[in-house]
Amino acid sequence: MKKKFNKVYQFKITLRGIRPPIWRRILVPGTYTFWDLHVAIQSAMGWLDCHLHQFEIVNPSLFGISTIGMPAEEYEDMEILPGWKHKITKWFSMENKKAYYVYDFGDYWEHTVELEKILPRDQNVDYPICIKGKRACPPEDCGSVPGYEQLCELMKNKDDEEYEEMVEWLGEEYDPEHFNPEDVRFEDPGERFKTAFL
Repeated sequence: MKKKFNKVYQFKITLRGIRPPIWRRILVPGTYTFWDLHVAIQSAMGWLDCHLHQFEIVNPSLFGISTIGMPAEEYEDMEILPGWKHKITKWFSMENKKAYYVYDFGDYWEHTVELEKILPRDQNVDYPICIKGKRACPPEDCGSVPGYEQLCELMKNKDDEEYEEMVEWLGEEYDPEHFNPEDVRFEDPGERFKTAFL
C-alpha cells in the first residue's frame, strides 16, 4: 500500500563532467527517504544499481556535510548514515537545495541533485515521474568520463575496427543523444530494498 502524501519534490539531476550535459527532471513524493530517492535516480538516469552509492548534503542541524547512503564494512572509518532511515524532507529545503550523489566508487559518477520546487500533489499523476531530460546515460562500467567520451567517439565512426565490438557490447539501439522521459519505468524502492538486503 502506498503512503499518503500531499507534497511533491521536483529535482534536477545532472551528471557532472560531461558536455553537453546529461540530466533528468523528476518529481517524487515528499514521503521519500534517501534510499527511495536513490532508486528513483537510478531508474531515471538509466543506471542498473550494480554498485555502491552515497549522497553528500549539508546537515541542517549541524551545518556541516553529512554522508547518506549504504553503510559498508570497508568504509567503517567514515560515518555513512543509512539512506532508508532519513527522509528527504528533513534535509532538503529551498534554503538547502543541493546534494551530490555518487554512484559506483570505481567509475565515480558524480551527480548534482538540486531541489527546484516543492509542489502540491496532483491527484491525477502517478509519482514518481520523470518529466524531462537530455541524452542517454553512460553504460555501466565504461571507465568513467574518459571512457564514456572515447565510447562516444567510437560510436560515430563505423569504419573504426573497434566499432563492431562496441555495438556488440552496447547493442545497436544505443544512441548517446537519445532520451525520452516516457520510456522511464521507476522501480519500487521497497522491492529493491528486499533484493539488496533480505
